[in-house]
Amino acid sequence: MSRLSDLLRAASQLDPQLAKDLEEEIQPLQKRLRFGLNFERHAPEAVELAGHKIRKGSKVRVLPPRGDTARGDRRLWRVESLTAGEAVIVTPNGDDTETDTVAVDDLLLVAEFRDRIYPGLRPDGDVRRGGDKPFHTVINGENFHVLEQLTFTHAGVVDAIYIDPPYNTGARDWKYNNDYVEGDDLYRHSKWLAFMERRLKIAKRLLNPEDSVLIVTIDEKEYLRLGLLLEQTFPEANIQMVTSSIKPSGSQRGDEFSRVEEFVYFVMLGDAHPATSTTDMLRDAEGGAQLAKVTWQGLRRRGSTDWKREHRPNGFYPIFVNIVDGSVHSVGEPIPLSTDRQAVSPPSGAWAAWPLDPRGAEGRWQISPERLREQLAEGTAALRSADFQVGAASIVYLKGGDLNAVRSGAFKVDGRDAEGKLNVLPTSIATRKAKTMWLMPSHDASAHGTALLSRFLPGRQFPFPKSLYAVEDSLRFFVGA
Repeated sequence: MSRLSDLLRAASQLDPQLAKDLEEEIQPLQKRLRFGLNFERHAPEAVELAGHKIRKGSKVRVLPPRGDTARGDRRLWRVESLTAGEAVIVTPNGDDTETDTVAVDDLLLVAEFRDRIYPGLRPDGDVRRGGDKPFHTVINGENFHVLEQLTFTHAGVVDAIYIDPPYNTGARDWKYNNDYVEGDDLYRHSKWLAFMERRLKIAKRLLNPEDSVLIVTIDEKEYLRLGLLLEQTFPEANIQMVTSSIKPSGSQRGDEFSRVEEFVYFVMLGDAHPATSTTDMLRDAEGGAQLAKVTWQGLRRRGSTDWKREHRPNGFYPIFVNIVDGSVHSVGEPIPLSTDRQAVSPPSGAWAAWPLDPRGAEGRWQISPERLREQLAEGTAALRSADFQVGAASIVYLKGGDLNAVRSGAFKVDGRDAEGKLNVLPTSIATRKAKTMWLMPSHDASAHGTALLSRFLPGRQFPFPKSLYAVEDSLRFFVGA
């Protein structure tokens, strides 16, 4: 619609009534939105190529006079001819063609993204570490052109891409077609989405579809739109968003809350998934070595659903407890749903304990009688307490990964305790899944971004540097050492 608006403005200069009639017909169409993220695919961007040679047929802009701070002529011209340091330039203007003659030194070469380009690399120096040590390649250029160039050599083989696009705050923090996008631009968000979509589509061509990740950081101004755009561009991916505290001191937002966080999208393709870590990135932010321990679970099913006897009748069976010493005598069999538990006769010298909740309602055990007998015998299940008056008992047991780890010998066992369960000793280094809220002191952009760069490059300014460790942490969940 932005292109249509431009055409209507041009039409209004020729025939105001025709332009008005057209606008009245178009307005109802503008309200008919398709499902999903709606935005204008704006005319492709253009990049100014200072220092490049002007040739016949080149697209150019005319620079303002030297020392002038005005925006100057933003139109694109085409070089018709070159003679003795001067150029004849032409540009379509409605049905007419405007012609001018200017000095070649006053022209600036422009490349539009709709033009076919053949990007290449020009060596600009290197830093050597010596021997066969790994090296990095830094490519300095317009990111769209750089990504496009990489498709010739790295299509479908890139394991990870980390991008930090402009946040589009409306504070002249990015350009579209070499003009700053102001906060009052009606198409500000639409231009940003068009800008992002072109780059995301190329990034998708580079990523390995079997196992790779795209990481994108953004703030609150565009995170909702970015999320929808990522869903549309990568429908096959598993996408998660993490909230990361990057400035505990806060960034002022006028009369709004002070912002301390940014958002990190992880677009996981194929088998990609975050690795476990020694820190969950939230409560134990400092991480460090911690011992792994097993967790003893309660045998009676708990929760708001699926816990009652009728949900799984085979889980309702008695555990017979010795009257004299309170130990487990034996494990009974499930009884039919129609049978009253009081009709069950316990063995001589024992009483029957059932899976009853604190109010006395009939619940169920989580494992079968056969498995409970097996685990009681090996010490991976035990009677913790029993209440003869109520007819209930508390049983603990190991399940899942903990049970398999004990049985496989991953944990050392030192006899049994008074309850009869194994004494499982803590061992190795515990790892855990990181959470989706990160409160890492090392992610403070002021201390580990701005201050760090000022020590490397004193007297130099870099806009909105990130903490080195925030970038490292994002990547290390997917890229091995």
